[in-house]
Amino acid sequence: MKSSRLLWLIISISFLILFGCSSLRHSLFQSNALDLGWFDQTFYLISQGIEPIVSFSDNHILGDHAAIIVYPLSLLYAVYPNVYWLLIIQSCALSITILPLWKLSKQANLSDGSSLIVVLIYLFYPLTFNVNLFDFHTEIIALPAIVWSIFAAKSNFKLQFIFSILLILSCKAVLSLTVIGMGIWLFFNERKREYGIFALFTGIIWFIIATQSIIPHFNNGEVAAVGRYSFLGSSVFNIITNLFVNPQIIFSHVWNLANLEYIFLLFIPIIWYLNPYYFGVLIPTIPSLVLNLLTDYQPQKDLIHQYSVPIIPFLLLLVITSMQHKKRTTTFTKYTLVWSLLSFLTLAKFDFFISKYIKQAGSLSAMREAVELIPPKVKVLTSPQFAPHLGHRSIIKLAIKDQEPIDINNFDHILLNVRYPGWENSRDTVDNLVKKIKNDLNFKIEYSHKDIILFKKNINDLKI
Repeated sequence: MKSSRLLWLIISISFLILFGCSSLRHSLFQSNALDLGWFDQTFYLISQGIEPIVSFSDNHILGDHAAIIVYPLSLLYAVYPNVYWLLIIQSCALSITILPLWKLSKQANLSDGSSLIVVLIYLFYPLTFNVNLFDFHTEIIALPAIVWSIFAAKSNFKLQFIFSILLILSCKAVLSLTVIGMGIWLFFNERKREYGIFALFTGIIWFIIATQSIIPHFNNGEVAAVGRYSFLGSSVFNIITNLFVNPQIIFSHVWNLANLEYIFLLFIPIIWYLNPYYFGVLIPTIPSLVLNLLTDYQPQKDLIHQYSVPIIPFLLLLVITSMQHKKRTTTFTKYTLVWSLLSFLTLAKFDFFISKYIKQAGSLSAMREAVELIPPKVKVLTSPQFAPHLGHRSIIKLAIKDQEPIDINNFDHILLNVRYPGWENSRDTVDNLVKKIKNDLNFKIEYSHKDIILFKKNINDLKI
């Protein structure tokens, strides 16, 4: 009973800290169109019975990652449409992961003290904190489901395992590869034949359906991330074929300094629990690791973005397995906990709140005032940092270089941050837009303060 109260206290404190940090970041206009604004508009459109076509890219949400989980979650927006729901969901998912992690530790016959150490290692793992700050991503919802599926398989809880696997698959198409990896691991390493077969075939079937039917249907093309692996082929199956037929391609792209740094960052927080004898538990991480190592896309090689989230549960399982099979002295345990804390202090991005996130502090009041002046439903062109605050409409576009040429006549209101354009490569884009709009008789300046400029289409031309 005492340990149960402590556990829920830790979960509650974790949620409050994570939600508080992500909310503060959002209030400082540091959240972004990609991906908080992306999902905010998606949830809003679904809740209003409107087809969820994200206006940033004009793509249906299912054509992005086949994340069908957005449909049931959008019921929250039907109750009260607010972007903070997304931050609550994400903080809750990260915090509630503690519960199955504790159960998994106790299942391995770890003491309450050792189980608590596992929980703290998870909370101090830099990615746990960092990914919460990086807007919103549906694969975070899969994190507790992955841990619970491991616990359910080891405990022979079939229905819980099935539900967990289906929940994982609903979060993002690429997670089907993690499920496939789990199936192989459960079948061969854990001798859980039924569970392994279910995970393996369910993962394969969903991967095929998502990448060959759902995404192409709604996206009118291939999976978006295929472009990051163009050296392997132009389609999902070309890439898979080349991975097996030309394995030398893998080795030529894996061995580089960026990947060595990524592997170092990934494992350094738990280095004292690395034991090659138990590396079999890392089999399910192979798909995510391979994807992250093969691409040149830098966000897939850090502990900030979401791409390494499916790896976390199995790193923690490695910690649990190592603790289970080798007795640790109290002194050793204290040192490893201190090491985890040092890893957090070194790699967690809490310092952003006193550096990166306060750069726009001087113009916050102006930004809020400008946002409040924009009525609902009107068509808006804006800088990326405004998008999560204006997503409850069908049309909102980004004033960024990648969207050029931009036809300003398609919009009713244009809100720009001249000093901080959102994305550095878009500075010239914003400057040119300001000059162009000022010379356009169809628009007038409704608000201008501290380099925050709101243009409004003249009333005779405005169509809501």
